Amino acid sequence: MNGEPQPVINLKLPSSGEYGQDSLSADVEEMEEKSSIHSSSDDDFSRDICHETGVDTPVDELVNLEIKPEEEVELAPSHTSTPVGSEITITEELKSEEVSLRLTIEQLRATYHQLQGQVLATQNNMGQLIQESLRELEERRQVLKVAVEQLERRQERIRAEMRTNFAGASQDLAIRVQGFKDYLVGSLQDLAAAADQLELSPKVVPASPSAMPVAKEPEVPQSPKFAEQAFQAQTKQVRRLLDQYRSQPDYYGPPWKLRRTFEPIHGERVSNWFFIQGGRGALKSMGTRLQNVLIASAVISVLRELYGDRLRVLILANAPERLGEWRRGLQDCLGVSRADFGPDRGLLLFETPENLAQKADRLVKERLLPFILIDETEEMISLAILQFPLWLAFVSDSQNPNYGDSRSTSSW
Repeated sequence: MNGEPQPVINLKLPSSGEYGQDSLSADVEEMEEKSSIHSSSDDDFSRDICHETGVDTPVDELVNLEIKPEEEVELAPSHTSTPVGSEITITEELKSEEVSLRLTIEQLRATYHQLQGQVLATQNNMGQLIQESLRELEERRQVLKVAVEQLERRQERIRAEMRTNFAGASQDLAIRVQGFKDYLVGSLQDLAAAADQLELSPKVVPASPSAMPVAKEPEVPQSPKFAEQAFQAQTKQVRRLLDQYRSQPDYYGPPWKLRRTFEPIHGERVSNWFFIQGGRGALKSMGTRLQNVLIASAVISVLRELYGDRLRVLILANAPERLGEWRRGLQDCLGVSRADFGPDRGLLLFETPENLAQKADRLVKERLLPFILIDETEEMISLAILQFPLWLAFVSDSQNPNYGDSRSTSSW
């Protein structure tokens, strides 16, 4: 029995590195199966030995026998409890590492999401910044475009004004030259007509009984006498001017010359005042103050041609607004300016007949020719006005009694 070899159970314990968390239970089951297999093998082996040797001592008792030092018996170490404890420790370490890794993964995932959110926010901010910059640039482009269009329109307007002003100046110069030519022709015709009426043969003056020289009286400017046949030359000139105003209106003529359309009805009224009333009388109103101003402007234009700078026009109206209408109407019809209105100018405005009469007296003393215009709103005419050689009053139309309070703005 001592000479027979004993069964040796070799249990190969795996190292701690060979076990994983997932294979721990499988290893334990394998160990249990191996233990059961070995126990059954030991029982069979013990029975075989007893049968062959005739010894009834069981193998377990033999195992418990003392073994001499010199006898070398290779027994399987019984360390079944030690690997299980190390496996539990390894499992706990793996679990702690797993928990730590999971925490790290969660932290990294949170950091990733945070960085991804920051990237998206940065992209959105950059997009908004780009959109705002583009919008500002577009607004500036629109502003610059409008400014360029305004400058282009201004350039075209300046060019048009330059062309118009040059053409207008040339036309005005041509009109003035033509007017001066007509004036010279008319003056020569009037001079020829006056020369035809002169008596060239000297009159025989009887000798006065007294040889004492007689002092000559100062010459007094002749008053206009349109109704007398003796002034045939002036009559022709007046008719020629009226025909010219009617047939050849000059809208760009020089100042003090009629610049508006002169209808036959206007010419009839003016001719009646000159040749029937002799430059002193009243005419029926045309219905509006502007039409009356047109007739008065034609009379002023003719008188200005006849008497030149000696003529002074005195206008009487009982309200400042009516005088303002007269001033604007005369400026429009005659081409005069505000500088032509004033105490020492060609046009004077009055609200009371007394002041007008005093001014007319001073003008006569200065050898000037006053021409008085009376607005139709004047219900009574002062007798002091009737003493002057030239005056024209407009009579209100009975069918339009409210004309004096109206504000006529009708066009010419």
